[in-house]
Amino acid sequence: MSDDQGGASAAWPARGLLLTLLAAALWINASEVFRYFVFVMPMMRDALSEIADVAPMNLPVFLVWGLWDMLLLLAVCGFVWLYLERFGWTVVHALIAGTLVWGAIFGILWLGLFNMNLATPSILAVALPLSWLELTVAALIVCQGRAWSS
Repeated sequence: MSDDQGGASAAWPARGLLLTLLAAALWINASEVFRYFVFVMPMMRDALSEIADVAPMNLPVFLVWGLWDMLLLLAVCGFVWLYLERFGWTVVHALIAGTLVWGAIFGILWLGLFNMNLATPSILAVALPLSWLELTVAALIVCQGRAWSS
């Protein structure tokens, strides 16, 4: 089976899929750690200082964060792959898919936190663009990953 916008759409060989997931996982985890420790954690501790132990980092939180990253990786890679299969394996489509999955995950998360007074506009002004960058780069990795399968 083939499409008009990206060549053959055969199933990825296991090696290419594994390399894609590994590259996306490394990127997402590095981005999450950077954003949290450099921006989100200090900003939330400052904005919500009246809440005891806000934005902690301990073993239970670390384990939940690992689960979050795994679910995020699977959601991003799965959605982006399906979107690219349907609309074509182009950079523009990867950016659209990354933006859509970003809005569904981080847009809802941060707007919900903001709505409950658990995030400030300044936190959103940092967290939302950085998370958008994270997911669009991950989408570009997925798009490039198809070439690694050839």
